[in-house]
Amino acid sequence: MTERIFNFSAGPAVLPEPVLEEAKQDLVALPGVGMSVLEISHRSRAFDAIIQGCEADIRGLAAIPDRYRVLFLQGGASLQFSMVPMNLMAPGGTADYIVTGSWGKKAVKEAQKVGAVHIAASTEADNFSRVPAQEELKLDPQASYVHFTTNETIEGVEWKTSPSTGAVPLVADASSDIFCRPLDVSRYALVYAGAQKNLAPAGVTLVIVRDDLLVRSPKSLPSMLDYSIHAKEKSLYNTPPVFAIYVMSLTLKWLIGQGGLEAMARRNEEKAALLYDAIDASGGWYRPHAKPDCRSLMNVTFRLPSEDLEKTFVSDAAGQGLDGLKGHRSVGGIRASIYNAFPRKGVEALAGFMKEFQRRNG
Repeated sequence: MTERIFNFSAGPAVLPEPVLEEAKQDLVALPGVGMSVLEISHRSRAFDAIIQGCEADIRGLAAIPDRYRVLFLQGGASLQFSMVPMNLMAPGGTADYIVTGSWGKKAVKEAQKVGAVHIAASTEADNFSRVPAQEELKLDPQASYVHFTTNETIEGVEWKTSPSTGAVPLVADASSDIFCRPLDVSRYALVYAGAQKNLAPAGVTLVIVRDDLLVRSPKSLPSMLDYSIHAKEKSLYNTPPVFAIYVMSLTLKWLIGQGGLEAMARRNEEKAALLYDAIDASGGWYRPHAKPDCRSLMNVTFRLPSEDLEKTFVSDAAGQGLDGLKGHRSVGGIRASIYNAFPRKGVEALAGFMKEFQRRNG
């Protein structure tokens, strides 16, 4: 198959076609370098320009203050589940975690291996169909930090505004909605995101950390797990994921060319509305997982009247070039991931398919 289909996968996810085309052109020989971007040294002048340009574009897109460091790390968001408490949790201290889905639960599990974790709020009793209201949070003013997940990829639940934590540093796992809308970095002490959903292929993890937190990193930490060392070495302590950072640099330029994060937010809201309108117009035949005020712009999750119908839905959709719609194995159902690079025409195609599928099977 050489023609592109519509890829609704949750990640690794769809990349902008212009980015893929440019990467294809540079794959054999990077202009002015004479070798593949897969081959260049991370200490070369060519890569230095790539990684510095990547950081500059990130800072420009999100208006990141000078007091924050931008790091390009490895290990995915899953390694950040451990690095955050290893670096930020005070000796003998505790950390608050707000749990709104499967990834928040995994973050708690890893943090508990490092120190004491207090669950400030959890919506598990509501099947992770919403995020808690501010008044539901039981926050400890002495906590080392507060951790939450901005968008739960599996359940399709998203925070529309970040929780208020007072003087306690706020840490966000923004893996599945990073740069889908404006991001006020000044509200956070640390933001991290596995890049394979909105920014780049798998292999690089973006970490934005406030300078004053770097002094918390214990000297006993292994070097590769120490934020302060990565900050000091400007993400070049070891060989970074050169190709993934290169593709990220192209994606960031694409984002800028689309009008930036405010324009992207409008586009994402319009795309998501097409699917949620199709769900709401079905008379309950399609059942959304998330509560209306917590619906994700990136991951639209819903169920059908039966699991057999869901299997048929996924199979029939794939036959029409609508791929990756099967829900996560832990929860089942249907999940349409429509990240920044996902084209509107693909969302329109799915909305039309949903209407026709209900007509034939409802």
